[in-house]
Amino acid sequence: MKVLQQEEMKTTNFFKDNDTLHKVLEMMLDKEFVEYATRELTDFGELCAGDIDVRAKHTDREGEPRLQRYNAYGEEVSEIWVNDGYKKTIEETYNTGIVGYVHKDIPQLGRKGNYVYSFAQGYILSHTEPGFYCPVTLTMATAYLLDHYASDEVKERFLPHVCATGDTELYEGATFLTERQGGSDVGANVVEAKQDGNQYRLYGEKYFASNAGMCGVAMVLARMEGAQAGSKGLTLFAVPWRKEDGTVNNLRIRRLKDKLGVRAVPSGEVEFDGALAYVVGEPNKGIYYMLEALNLSRICNAVASIGIMRRGYLEAKHYVTNRQAFGKPLTQYPMIQDTLGKFAAKLHVEVATVFDLIHQYDKVTSGQGNEEDIILNRLYIAIMKKETAEQAVHYASEAIELHGGNGYIEDFVTPRLLRDAQVLTVWEGTANILALELIRLVDKFHVHELFVRVMEERLEKLADSPLVEIVVEQLAKLDSTLQTFSGLDEATKTFEAKKVAEKMAHLYESVVAVEWAQKFGGKYEKLADIYLESTWALREMGAPMKTVQYFSDIV
Repeated sequence: MKVLQQEEMKTTNFFKDNDTLHKVLEMMLDKEFVEYATRELTDFGELCAGDIDVRAKHTDREGEPRLQRYNAYGEEVSEIWVNDGYKKTIEETYNTGIVGYVHKDIPQLGRKGNYVYSFAQGYILSHTEPGFYCPVTLTMATAYLLDHYASDEVKERFLPHVCATGDTELYEGATFLTERQGGSDVGANVVEAKQDGNQYRLYGEKYFASNAGMCGVAMVLARMEGAQAGSKGLTLFAVPWRKEDGTVNNLRIRRLKDKLGVRAVPSGEVEFDGALAYVVGEPNKGIYYMLEALNLSRICNAVASIGIMRRGYLEAKHYVTNRQAFGKPLTQYPMIQDTLGKFAAKLHVEVATVFDLIHQYDKVTSGQGNEEDIILNRLYIAIMKKETAEQAVHYASEAIELHGGNGYIEDFVTPRLLRDAQVLTVWEGTANILALELIRLVDKFHVHELFVRVMEERLEKLADSPLVEIVVEQLAKLDSTLQTFSGLDEATKTFEAKKVAEKMAHLYESVVAVEWAQKFGGKYEKLADIYLESTWALREMGAPMKTVQYFSDIV
């Protein structure tokens, strides 16, 4: 093979040419906010493609977090060492307001931001550092819980620090759920909360505690003495990492996990031995509060996934564009054009769909949504978290293959993309857990009927076209499938649920794809055409090669 240009991609900005994201912002933000967001994201996009990307590589290899259990005097301090570049990334990222401006005014606008803007920032960040987006996610969840449910006293103590944008000391957040005996079965948790005067102290262990040692405050589920068994007996606590005198709050990190990827985030085993804790919300509703935070984290997971997808696509596109094989550039071969064309179509539709659900999430969390909006948003989050996580792994793997042997070499970013992507199918709920969420929504709320009705209503607003007809036909088939699914016994439902969730995600994406095709036309109509043909396996052998025909327009 012959190299045409320098092979390693030198993108200077992850935002500037991100056409789908630009249009998302124009659709979902007012003019003043769009102008502000465009300025800020242009600067952040350059930072992520430059300095943050360089630091991310160092953190992944030589500079990953390390546990320092004891100081020079043998005293237990449970501190985490992180490299100076990582500290700079922390400072620069939080100062953009990626967390804070959801909960406090943006000075230049004189009003709060929203999740559309925050997740746009997270999407850009995840092109380069999805590992660090995990602590950002945990801090977002911590801010949500404190803002919505903490008492004024607890809120005043922690929230300004969790929402810091350079104006006060930053407290990163964390959410500690997982215990050894429980895993996804949170109701099996045994960490105890014992009353000590007017306060509580925690005893026990959290087995997979991400951002341990870096967080200023952690949101922890624990069981008060005498509370009922199961998840309904859990209370939510805000636990500062350090006491007011600066010493560790009667807790320790036993060890850090040696993870496959996302090495930027320290994940450890944390033992509580009388840690001071503050009740958040009503004592018997801890699990409900944490599940709300979990849904927020699942959106973050989806956002990290689409960030990895686009970075993988950009890397693969750059590589094959600048490489020759058998006498001509790789991009002149139909099989390469087909792969990149399908990548471009799925990426566009998936980004547009994730932000469609984020737009509704803004509505729900601001109190403007009705009960149907809340239920539908839960469904969208479950099916899109599953779909995007699986696609992130697929994109990262395909990017390696398109690079050939170089794709497997750590000099390139592609191995890290695959290692970082793999955890996204696990964090915040595996496919099995998300499938159980679908079953709960079907059994309790008949969400399948609501989903079909809303998709029908959205399609009815569009003009008739061959692409719309395809989606209408697929929705009719899915409606029949969902009716059958809802009537199955519980065991059979669990057997079928993952496949049903996938079909619902594809239908949701298909509706968004044709909406964009009619609204914007041009390349978005071609992207929708390719997406529908590929997703619903509509092309017969020997039929026109649309990915090849449209290649210059969409790639």
